[in-house]
Amino acid sequence: MFTRLTLGTAALALAATGALAAQDDITLAMALEPPNLDPTGGAAAAIDEVVYANVFEGLTRFASDGSVIPGLASAYEVSEDGKTYTFSLRDGVTFHDGSSFDGEDVKFSLDRARAEDSTNAQKALFAGIEAVEVVDPLTVKVMLSNPDGAFPFKMAWGDAVILAPETADEAATHPVGTGPFAFTKWTHGDSVELARYDGYWGEAPALASATFKFISDPNAAFAAMMAGDVDAFPNFPAPETLMQFDANPMFNVIVGSTEGETILSTNNKSGPLADPKVRKAIAHAINRQEIIDGAMHGYGTPIGTHFAPHNPDYLDLTAQSAHDPEMAKALLEEAGQTNLKLRLALPPPAYARRGGEIVAAQLRKVGIETEISNLEWAQWLEQVFKGKDFDLTIVSHTEPADINIYARPDYYFQYDNPDFQALIAELDVTTAPEARTELLHKAQQMIADDYVNGYLFQLAKTGVANSKIEGLWANAPTQANDLTGVRWTD
Repeated sequence: MFTRLTLGTAALALAATGALAAQDDITLAMALEPPNLDPTGGAAAAIDEVVYANVFEGLTRFASDGSVIPGLASAYEVSEDGKTYTFSLRDGVTFHDGSSFDGEDVKFSLDRARAEDSTNAQKALFAGIEAVEVVDPLTVKVMLSNPDGAFPFKMAWGDAVILAPETADEAATHPVGTGPFAFTKWTHGDSVELARYDGYWGEAPALASATFKFISDPNAAFAAMMAGDVDAFPNFPAPETLMQFDANPMFNVIVGSTEGETILSTNNKSGPLADPKVRKAIAHAINRQEIIDGAMHGYGTPIGTHFAPHNPDYLDLTAQSAHDPEMAKALLEEAGQTNLKLRLALPPPAYARRGGEIVAAQLRKVGIETEISNLEWAQWLEQVFKGKDFDLTIVSHTEPADINIYARPDYYFQYDNPDFQALIAELDVTTAPEARTELLHKAQQMIADDYVNGYLFQLAKTGVANSKIEGLWANAPTQANDLTGVRWTD
């Protein structure tokens, strides 16, 4: 009798413990599958959405509010001339394979990123580095060719994370980092799985495991959330259904901002598009609000240049390219392009596919016919981003404060303006906040004056999550699904 009572009591205690234990696994959904898992060797935002701050870390990192905070470097000092940064590295850090992290790994990663044969999509971040010196295992000096007040900001990008030389070549398919989660499995076409790394140097995350599922179809995304097949969809691809989730206490709808300037990217060297008058005509043919309402169900902020409206240095230039179809027709006539036909290549995101149909209709009204091609993400990267084989495309540039891409004449929209390049070069060596603001205003104005691209809207971050989940980022200062502070509540 005593034994039976003891066993029964123990069983009840175990049941109670199980009932009170918070869930420690999570399934997040993403609209796009990353082409690889190496953020230092690929341009797709989906790479960072899986691995940034989870698997890989840099010397610095972005916090949820966009500020730059310490990462693998606990502190840094800047020389009086602003050309040398000395980073103090954290002690006791290991990679997921158990090997130790030290200054040699930092030197390897920075030298690899800036090498002549580097495949880093943001190689310009490292262009100012002259040399990297390992002072001792926990101290690294980075010597720059010119002062750069934005260098800690640059080191926070996903493209600047630290890899070990022993595993860097396999990072695309089997990433090994220093973050709180280790890569465990990639089921191509379906999901990537991560598990908590018990040897992590920092505070252990509440989650023991995470699965990133890839669901590109908006209808399937809605069904997966409603069925509980996924716990959260941080960038939900079906904004037309958000009201249904908002009315359901089982879910939280999370609306914030992103760094994603959504643009009608224009190949500035493709036939008639080399003429600024044609590009200006396209800009005036566009009705931004119609695109925001039709493609994004009202979520999005109109922009007139490549800069985020929430940034203190933003210059509102939307009036300069206001919707004016009659002006667009007149400009096309002046340019001798009254029967223009252009190719419009659209990647998978809903903002591109839905927005592309609306843009095509708007262009048709001013006499521009478009041939739409719906491309998968890998096709888009190969044909448009790398091959520059397109006339128009729609894409969100989610990298933070990336107006400097217009200073790269070999970038996919092929804008080559020496004056703009000189302006960005001056900005790179300017540290005074007031002077930087003035230069950033000039840069925004210059690309708006040249009608480099059609500037549509700043992408809103619209997410849906189980109401018991807390810690997901509301805003997206960089392209990330940082799980370090995510937990389930009772």
